[in-house]
Amino acid sequence: MNTRDISKFGHRERQEAAELLKLYGSRNDESSLEGGVNVEFNPNSGHVFLVDEDYNVAMEFEGKLVDWVYCPDCGFEDYKPEFRCNAVKKCCLTFYRERYGNV
Repeated sequence: MNTRDISKFGHRERQEAAELLKLYGSRNDESSLEGGVNVEFNPNSGHVFLVDEDYNVAMEFEGKLVDWVYCPDCGFEDYKPEFRCNAVKKCCLTFYRERYGNV
């Protein structure tokens, strides 16, 4: 289960959280996060990420804060810039086009 309790983050996770917040407040934010943004840590995966009240997720990718995208049909997930080129199923590409257009 994910946690927002920073006392449960390890040293590495706190550093990642700090970097995410720095990116969120800078020009390196390409995410679609809106209101109610929080830092979360998934102890099972080790990932630290930002999540908004609509459950949009953003993570650091190549020095930028970008959306983490998943296909609701098959569960494929990846960083938004990589999603389209790594997706192999038609449902993933259909979902991506519906949500983001033909970018």
